Amino acid sequence: MKSKENLVFLGMMGSGKSSIGSLTAKKLQIKFIDVDKEIERELGLSISKIFETKGEDYFRKFEEKTTLKLLKINSVVVSLGGGAFMNKVIRKEILKNHISFWLNWNNETLLNRIKNSKKRPLAISSTENELIDLIKKRSNIYSKALYEIKCDKLSKNEIVKKVLKNYETH
Repeated sequence: MKSKENLVFLGMMGSGKSSIGSLTAKKLQIKFIDVDKEIERELGLSISKIFETKGEDYFRKFEEKTTLKLLKINSVVVSLGGGAFMNKVIRKEILKNHISFWLNWNNETLLNRIKNSKKRPLAISSTENELIDLIKKRSNIYSKALYEIKCDKLSKNEIVKKVLKNYETH
């Protein structure tokens, strides 16, 4: 791993960024950082509470600052929040200096994972059609990631193997 490069997982909420990131970090024997968990820890509030009490704009500004700070740590695996890669500043930093993996699932799988979640602010306030639109919109940006992992029909371990194979040949 080049000293500055981190492995960064991105994708929709419910795509498994945290679990796949954590498993990948264990295999590589390096630290794993979940940006959303760090934000919750720093602010002492859940993501949905932050959205509810301070608004999405406040959250996105704090997310940018926190993500850029965490990406400065060397040799770590980072799991982004679902919307973080939509931020141009975050995206530019990741594409320039890190190895990015988009965990891509079909819409139906993602909808089944997120539609009844009470932890995901955008899922709580959206209809199924709005979520499908969000998936499409974000997918156009996620597709800029260095690697796309098509996750449907794969186990967690198979996804991690694909990630590691891409990483080793990078």
